[in-house]
Amino acid sequence: MKTWKLAWRNLLRNRRRTLATLLTMIIGMMGVLVFGGFDRAVQYSLQTAFVRGGGHLQIQHPDYLLYGSGNPAAYGIRDYQHIMRVISADPVLKHMLTVVTPVLSVAGIASRYASGSSHTVMVYGSEVSGQNQLRRWDDYQLHELPRPVALSQSEPNAAVLGGGVARLLQLCTVFKLTDCPADHHRVVEEPPAAAALPEDLAALAAAEPASSASDQIELLTATATGAPNIARLKVVKVEKQGAKELDEVYVGLHLAQAQKLLYGAGEPMVSAIVLQLQHSEQITAASARLQQLFATSLRAQPLVAHDFTVLQPLYGRIIDMFGTIFGFLAVLIVFIALFTIINTMNMAVLERTAEIGTLRSMGLHRAGIQHLFLCEGVLLGLAACLLGLVFSLLAAYLLNLAGLSWLPPGVVEPRPIVIRVWGEWRLIGAVMLGLLSVALLSAWWPARRAAQLNIVSALRYA
Repeated sequence: MKTWKLAWRNLLRNRRRTLATLLTMIIGMMGVLVFGGFDRAVQYSLQTAFVRGGGHLQIQHPDYLLYGSGNPAAYGIRDYQHIMRVISADPVLKHMLTVVTPVLSVAGIASRYASGSSHTVMVYGSEVSGQNQLRRWDDYQLHELPRPVALSQSEPNAAVLGGGVARLLQLCTVFKLTDCPADHHRVVEEPPAAAALPEDLAALAAAEPASSASDQIELLTATATGAPNIARLKVVKVEKQGAKELDEVYVGLHLAQAQKLLYGAGEPMVSAIVLQLQHSEQITAASARLQQLFATSLRAQPLVAHDFTVLQPLYGRIIDMFGTIFGFLAVLIVFIALFTIINTMNMAVLERTAEIGTLRSMGLHRAGIQHLFLCEGVLLGLAACLLGLVFSLLAAYLLNLAGLSWLPPGVVEPRPIVIRVWGEWRLIGAVMLGLLSVALLSAWWPARRAAQLNIVSALRYA
């Protein structure tokens, strides 16, 4: 105890230097903790966005990711409702699941007869109730109010277009799109608003035409048997998608409408069954249980479960990028703290050379001298840890109050910047332990140097 008191008094001898060292360590710890809290916030925000959009797991045909987009009928899931019932009633999975809903992807050609334009698209059919339930997931308490999907309370032949599709089909004026410049290289004389489809196309229509043509498009697909199938759809909304490539091909439909286009009067199938869990930590356990079901009660057709990190590789790349930046920042701050403490302790050794010689002449062993300087380094580290944590929490609180936002890749709407420091105990513990280790390591070499001083030579400085 006397050694610790003496070490504390020694630190107070030169308060200006001690304060400068403390401030350097505190600012470094604040930088690591605040950026680490931002890194956690980015991870939670992105994960919430992807889980709300496509769930934690998706059950698909094993080869769907490789070949399914080119031939969705050949790689669809048959009797999907039975599979959903089995999974929902499973005694292990039912306590993990929050949503089980099917989706269907179909390639087609969207055209607008009123403007004479057409474009290849990717049709995504889904159940409105299931998609709205997916959007309610908020395991990380971000408190973002979910908006209902655009197809909610819409007619069976309703469609939602990506902003790029609407632009290419010349629907800018109809939906009053602001970022939709006029096409000066194409002059089309539009027919009257009530223009009807030609008789040969109308005979193929899978849906009854509506009363107005200004907000309608025609969607042409090939059925599972290879025959053409066309539907006249009413565009209810235009929504921007997270990526330009998706924005220019996205068409959202009700699942029943998409199935009618692809399978006609045949057996309806789906591309995937989306599973959303209560917590992301349950992905491993849920995947293992699904593999057991695929080998037993659901072995009638080949199935596999992919988690959202496989289906959304962008998520992993963004997390890795922020992790790399965080690691680089942490290493940089460690080196700054390391050299700052070493400089402080070296100056203390030079100033107290005569004192060290006196203590050694009074019988204090070299280990005692070394222990004294190590205690000073530890006290510096402890003070920096406690003060750094307090100031980091205060900085995170002020930044959260500022209401800042950013637009992460792959996401349409801006996300709030929330610095998650409080509650991230592993991050706090790792940073505090790292800072203490740096302080101890920085004090070790000056302490060893002080312990190795010759008694007679040290006394000459008196």
